[in-house]
Amino acid sequence: MLRGAPLLLTLAGTLGLACGTSTGSTLPRAAPVATSVDATTTGAGSGAEVLPPMSEEAWPADLTIAPHDVAAPPAEATVTASGLAYRVLRPGAGQVHPTASSEVTVHYAGWTTDGALFDSSLRRGMSTTFRLDTVIPGWTEGVQRMVQGERTRFWVPEALAYEGRQAPFGMLVFDIELLAIAP
Repeated sequence: MLRGAPLLLTLAGTLGLACGTSTGSTLPRAAPVATSVDATTTGAGSGAEVLPPMSEEAWPADLTIAPHDVAAPPAEATVTASGLAYRVLRPGAGQVHPTASSEVTVHYAGWTTDGALFDSSLRRGMSTTFRLDTVIPGWTEGVQRMVQGERTRFWVPEALAYEGRQAPFGMLVFDIELLAIAP
C-alpha cells in the first residue's frame, strides 16, 4: 500500500480497524490496517483458499433497508453477561470457533438503532480480514461464538462499541457472516 493512499474501508474506524489514510492515523484499539479480500478467495497464488459462496437468502438486496428488529434485541435473542445480544440467522456448517486472537474473514453490515446503515463490506463488494483482538469488544466476544458459514445478528451495547467516545453512538446492530478462520 502506498503511504497516503486512501483506504478502501469506509468507516472502518467504526470497527476499530483503521481510518483516514495509510499515513497511520487510527482510532483507539486500532490494529494494522485490515485486509479487504475478494469475497470468494483469500491468500495468493495457487494456494488460495476458496471460501464458501454467500447465499442469496443470507443478505437483503438493499442493505439501506434495515432489519425490522434493529431498534432493540427481540425476546428470542440470547443475551450474554456483558450485555451483548445475538440471534443466529443462518447456522454454519463448521465445528471450530475462533479465539480472541484468531484472524477471521467476514462479511458484515452495521446499522444504528434508528435503521441507518453506517458500514458494510457487502456494499464495497469485498470481505474483510482482521484479528479479533483488534476490533470493538462486542465483535471480539460475539464472533468467537460463531462457526464458519454462520450468519448472526448482534446488538452491541455502547459499552462494547465506542463507549460514547466516537460515532456512531449508542447500541449498534451488525449482521456478520463468518467466511473463514485462519489456522
